[in-house]
Amino acid sequence: MTKQNYSTDDLLAVIIKGIEDVKGADIDILDLREIENTVCDYFIICNGNSNTQVVAIANSIQKSVSKELKEKPWHVEGMENAEWVLIDYVNIVVHVFQKHIREFYSIESLWGDARITSIDSKF
Repeated sequence: MTKQNYSTDDLLAVIIKGIEDVKGADIDILDLREIENTVCDYFIICNGNSNTQVVAIANSIQKSVSKELKEKPWHVEGMENAEWVLIDYVNIVVHVFQKHIREFYSIESLWGDARITSIDSKF
């Protein structure tokens, strides 16, 4: 197994860029590092307006990370119906939702102890 040649901050930045490139909305970064027994260091949560946009966001993230950091996700699920796509980069797990599905599950409320940083959209 090769050692990664990038930091978690680098991966965060590239993922955010991938989301913004296809106009993903309501981007939140949940810092889970201070919470015991979490599965990763960060969640990134965003949403699109349709299943087509959710797929486009997920593909953009993967393409950006692959191109810039030469990294592939450990696991991806949810692309079939594209209501909630999960992209697992081990230290960072990305959740791409359709807006109504994000509101229904309200993941942010489940991680109330996490420090949340919201990214202002550029559009």
